[in-house]
Parts: sequence; C-alpha cells; structure tokens
Amino acid sequence: MSWTGRAARHPGAVISLAQCWELAKRWYDDRLDLGWHRRSPDARQAILNEVGLTGPFWLIPEARSEG
Repeated sequence: MSWTGRAARHPGAVISLAQCWELAKRWYDDRLDLGWHRRSPDARQAILNEVGLTGPFWLIPEARSEG
C-alpha cells in the first residue's frame, strides 16, 4: 500500500523532476536582480502554463487567463 493509502490522502498534483526544475528556473530566474518585483498573477500563471502545469490545481485565482 502506498503512503497515500496508509494516510488516507489523495496525491494531489504530481509533477516530474524535470518539470519541477523548469518551473524553478523560470520562477526564480530574476529573484536576485536589484530591481526585482513580484510578478503579476497573469505572469505567474503564464509560467505555470509554459511548463505544462495546467488544470484546476495550478490556477492562480487572481490571474485572468486560464491557459
């Protein structure tokens, strides 16, 4: 039995290590820039969409586009 079965939990969204790495590179690529500012909800949603993270789990509520 898997940990989800033992803990009576659903696995939720599962992504590959490659997708996780691509997300991290895009999400944090400018984090150390002097002029850094938080991306808009639409820009954050675009990053998720670009790396293939789509569907209800990955929707940022404030974003206008759903991908």
